[in-house]
Amino acid sequence: MLNLTDMQVIRELARRHHFTFSKGLGQNFLIDPEVCPAIAETGIPAPECGVLEIGTGFGVLTQELAQKSEQVIAVELDKRLAPVLKETLHEFPHVKIVWQDIMKVSLPEFLREQFGDRRVAVCANLPYYITSPVLMHLLESGVRFESITVMVQQEAADRLCARLGSRAAGAVTAAVQLRGHAEQLFSVPRDSFYPAPKVDSAVIRILPYETPVCPQEKLEAVLKVVKAGFAQRRKTAENALASGLGLPKETVAAALSACGHSATVRFEQLTLEQVLALTDALHEAKNG
Repeated sequence: MLNLTDMQVIRELARRHHFTFSKGLGQNFLIDPEVCPAIAETGIPAPECGVLEIGTGFGVLTQELAQKSEQVIAVELDKRLAPVLKETLHEFPHVKIVWQDIMKVSLPEFLREQFGDRRVAVCANLPYYITSPVLMHLLESGVRFESITVMVQQEAADRLCARLGSRAAGAVTAAVQLRGHAEQLFSVPRDSFYPAPKVDSAVIRILPYETPVCPQEKLEAVLKVVKAGFAQRRKTAENALASGLGLPKETVAAALSACGHSATVRFEQLTLEQVLALTDALHEAKNG
């Protein structure tokens, strides 16, 4: 098995296959030998659990996933990698590369076709520029993954795993945590990559709830409240929600009061439970 964390091996592969790195696709390849084994170890609950990888690079993470899982399906956009991956993954017949844009894949249908009834976990080193869209695509698909373990920019990890009610939280924090528990597993310094990015990274894991904290029929309403509340976070929750939801201030004020909040509370101060309660109160105040 080729050592894909060795700079000389990477450069030789790139030279032999006439491959140049694409900044536009966020291609920064891992050269720290400890990171990918750790992602595979924490991200795959059992060998019989299938793995969906998003983006392969030269296959450094793919190799580790293939040693832990009986079936790995990797979705990769850059077809220039085909000859590279044919060489780096030839020892793993249970790995399949699907040349598609993950954002254009219908996940329920795709997973049925590729994995059948097998349980599936997601493992990926996500390009920074598509972190939130990909995570939302996974979480909004209706598929209940065993887990979603991804490497993202440190700043994004801090935001995704922040406690709602803290200043670090935002709309994407709520969107994720309405669907699963997010936690940071470990940090990955910038010099773990080639070419080295300008920022550090972190590996996070999202464990979808077995019992939803928010019923599906209520989710859309909650997300509208979240989007409106965080869109103008310098304003009070009363002003932000009135503006963002197109509601009279007195309606929002009544809902906040019914939930025990002062007129000066800011939306970013609310916990997940308080946001859920406030959504119900807004519905009652608007229709009551």
